[in-house]
Amino acid sequence: MSTVRRALAALDRDAAGRSMMDLAADLYPIPRSLTGDGVRATLERIGSRIPLQIHELPTGTPVLDWTVPREWKSREAWIRDPSGHRVVDLADHNLHLVGYSVPVHCRLSLNELRPHLHSLPEQPALIPYRTSYYVETWGFCLPHRLLESLPDGEYEVFIDASLGDGSMTWGECLLPGSTTEEVLISSHVCHPQLANDNLSGIAVAVHLAEALAAVPERRYSYRFLFAPGTIGAIAWLARNRERLDTFRHGLIAANLGDCGAFHYKKSRRGDAGIDRAVAAALAELGEELVTEDFFPFGYDERQYCSPGFDLPVGVLTRTPWGQYPEYHTSADDLSFIRADALAGSLAAYLATAAVLEDGLGAAEGGQKGAVHSGSVARSERARSQRSDNDRCYRNLEPFGEPQLGRRGLYGGLGGAGRKEREMAMLWVLNQSDGQHSLGDIAERSGLPAGVIRDAADALSEAGLLEAL
Repeated sequence: MSTVRRALAALDRDAAGRSMMDLAADLYPIPRSLTGDGVRATLERIGSRIPLQIHELPTGTPVLDWTVPREWKSREAWIRDPSGHRVVDLADHNLHLVGYSVPVHCRLSLNELRPHLHSLPEQPALIPYRTSYYVETWGFCLPHRLLESLPDGEYEVFIDASLGDGSMTWGECLLPGSTTEEVLISSHVCHPQLANDNLSGIAVAVHLAEALAAVPERRYSYRFLFAPGTIGAIAWLARNRERLDTFRHGLIAANLGDCGAFHYKKSRRGDAGIDRAVAAALAELGEELVTEDFFPFGYDERQYCSPGFDLPVGVLTRTPWGQYPEYHTSADDLSFIRADALAGSLAAYLATAAVLEDGLGAAEGGQKGAVHSGSVARSERARSQRSDNDRCYRNLEPFGEPQLGRRGLYGGLGGAGRKEREMAMLWVLNQSDGQHSLGDIAERSGLPAGVIRDAADALSEAGLLEAL
């Protein structure tokens, strides 16, 4: 029995569940965003539990196809109604302010104010989560029933915030093993006051690091990454691309505190060692596991599994993002997550580590940790086999997801669902490695062939695709 497997057998689920709930409660009020003191405060508290190396990357630093954004700081934000009463106040809930809102102080009629107000008509009691990281604007989020009750008249709007040169922050915890081969556990740290879609992943990752650190012998080295979503993973990949040959397995940790069954989204490869290990681990625990194939949207697997890197990274969650009504709303609070669910999630991650330590998935058919840019020879063969009506393309920015927003190809407001056209562009970019035709992509994505062709045309016009 491996030492990791013994740690799993000795796991006190009740104590671990209570400890993870305490950590989530401690982190819950912190006003996190893509950058800023909220992320630093979160990492500081994580670092009090596990050895954490903090990285700061200055504003304006190029990272793959992206640039580190300006640092955002929010201090105060509110709306006063015509009677002078504060009807929306950031002090009441961090979700009230659209992330990265620019400073403003003005008076507006209700009709002028409404385009800046975001609500959920289908969930009228809840506050939605919205961001505008890369488009300068401002806005507030509020329950729809409050929005509908606002009287006509003049409103005073005040946002005390700043956007300026600073840095983006992330933290890493490395637990060395007997080899330099690494397993990556990645969690995002940018969502404010969302318990399941943020804090549950952090809590499980921290306690997994504590459990593995106590194991006297490990074959693998385990790297825990706590970074802002998308740009954090992109920056980490940009700074580590020369050492990715040590990378063997990876998991995205999120949505691990609800009472749903376990769900696993496979790596882009679909048959990587981590894909087999998760299935074997959950079977050993007697846990139900729903699996699905990779698709190029969700969390930071989009970056790790971009065609240039094609790293073996899967996503082990309970109920996936967007599939529970509390997702990205104020209902994703501490009452939504449960100690026993968190403890079960920790056991699932420990069991997966035990399976990996026992050797399942050690061989990757020559692809271990490789950085794939697409084989020119295979692309030439594919070129001769495709008709003009079913073309293959090569992604010209294959390392990480290209920044579509600055090319006018992506919506500016984050936190909501993505349109069909935007999803089609992500599919085309991820699968355009010279091996898959547009017909292949349409079949795999389930999107209409015409939508896929239009996406390819738009990406080609933007200089992101090369037709073969």
